[in-house]
Amino acid sequence: MAIKIFIDQGHNPETVNAGAEGFGLREQDINYNVGIYLANILNNDPRFEARTSRTTPTEILGYNNTSSLQARVQMANEWPANYFISLHCNASTNPDYNGTEVYVAQAYSQAYYLAEYVLNAIVTRVGTRDNGVRINPTLYVLRNTTMPAILVEMGYITNYEDAQKLRDDQYQFAYAIYEGLLEYFGLDPVQQ
Repeated sequence: MAIKIFIDQGHNPETVNAGAEGFGLREQDINYNVGIYLANILNNDPRFEARTSRTTPTEILGYNNTSSLQARVQMANEWPANYFISLHCNASTNPDYNGTEVYVAQAYSQAYYLAEYVLNAIVTRVGTRDNGVRINPTLYVLRNTTMPAILVEMGYITNYEDAQKLRDDQYQFAYAIYEGLLEYFGLDPVQQ
């Protein structure tokens, strides 16, 4: 049985639930691309099966912020996925804020341990700063999914160095998340 991973590319391409922007980049575009890369990597490994919340760059989920989040959670719950990974880029009014953090609903859960592996793999492969695994039970997608769920803030789109990585290293972010999943499950990479 393949491990079913639902990849949620956070935010919509425009209007409803659009994401952050910085240095000419749009969060929703980065999230979309990293999600597609990750799905392709996972689907080329017979031990995994992956689906994405957005299947085209222009697809808009829901008609407001809440319904957009509901749609993502519903797809994962109805599949049903074994794990849920939501992809995001962070933003701050302080341009010095940088690094990667991963959010989970509760400490020392399956999601928490997966988050540790994913965070470590991103920091190691992409070279972002390690901002730790953070607990936030109020995040909609973490609270309402029926499987272990993590929300990855890959980097700060408002920080120049992070923005360059988010622009140039999208495949590396995806591959790092794959590496984190392999570490979590104690698996070796597939020889491609």
